[in-house]
Amino acid sequence: MFTDIIHTLPQVLIDGLTLGAVYAVIALGYTMVYGILELINFAHGEIFMTGAFIGTAVLLGLTSFGWISVIPAIISLIFVLLLTSILTGFIGMGIERVAYRPLRNAPKLIALITAIGISFLLQDIVRFITELYKGNYIISTPSLFNNQIHLKVSSILSQFQNVSFKSSFLVVLIVAFIMMIALDFFVNRTKWGMAMRAVAQDRETAALMSINVNKVISVTFFIGSALGGATGVLFAIQYGTIDPYIGFILGIKAFTAAVLGGIGNIRGAMAGGMILGLVEMFAAANLSGLTGGIFGAEYKDVFAFIILIVVLIFKPEGLFGKAIAEKV
Repeated sequence: MFTDIIHTLPQVLIDGLTLGAVYAVIALGYTMVYGILELINFAHGEIFMTGAFIGTAVLLGLTSFGWISVIPAIISLIFVLLLTSILTGFIGMGIERVAYRPLRNAPKLIALITAIGISFLLQDIVRFITELYKGNYIISTPSLFNNQIHLKVSSILSQFQNVSFKSSFLVVLIVAFIMMIALDFFVNRTKWGMAMRAVAQDRETAALMSINVNKVISVTFFIGSALGGATGVLFAIQYGTIDPYIGFILGIKAFTAAVLGGIGNIRGAMAGGMILGLVEMFAAANLSGLTGGIFGAEYKDVFAFIILIVVLIFKPEGLFGKAIAEKV
């Protein structure tokens, strides 16, 4: 069994890093909003899904006009990512302004229920629009970066299996890391980031120090939603098929990654996403062998959530979070 694990390890690492990068960037949206408002924005998964559909619609438009074959793939990707990020950023700002701001001083349970309601609303709106124009809500994404890359890993160590992956793997990984590094720089090295950290620390005191709290919160929603929408585009390019319900399970997984790393901790969310992606892919590849065939790859979600429960029992603040006293 140990030989089989070593044999498939390179492919597991590649698949796990791809999935983990997606989880990590989505988790950033959860952790940014929670860090400032202490609100679990369960609609964030649907922002990710909306981004996937907007990006796919733009790519389909470029394909129908024949531009996709003329414009270099990387230029098309940058255009789609920028356009999708801006649109989903404004969608996030609109949701905050209409649904969350009026409830800012209401009990947190009411805001949580509202977020779940927004989540279902976005699902149905996207499904309605997609079925109206395409006749089906399951959409295939135009091919970009589909060249197969083969690595002879066995030449390094004979126990390793040779691996193959689409070039989109590199694109997803590089773009996701660029977004994570850029966000980390923005939060820790800019005035707006300083304002976000001040509002997260103490909203009332920040307001007394001439910080426009409403504007900071709007910018937070814009950035988190823009990252989520861009990640939806990366997901669509990597996996090729999307539907209005991909945001639900991926959103729950990304929220799990944020909690695993330490909710409210940006670097913890990044690490939690990568850990969760690697754990899931390891479980998918080896769970059947480890359990003697009792559990198959479809139980990888259970495996990941068991790890989360164990972490929360012994370290409730997450792997990289800090224990803090409850505000009274």
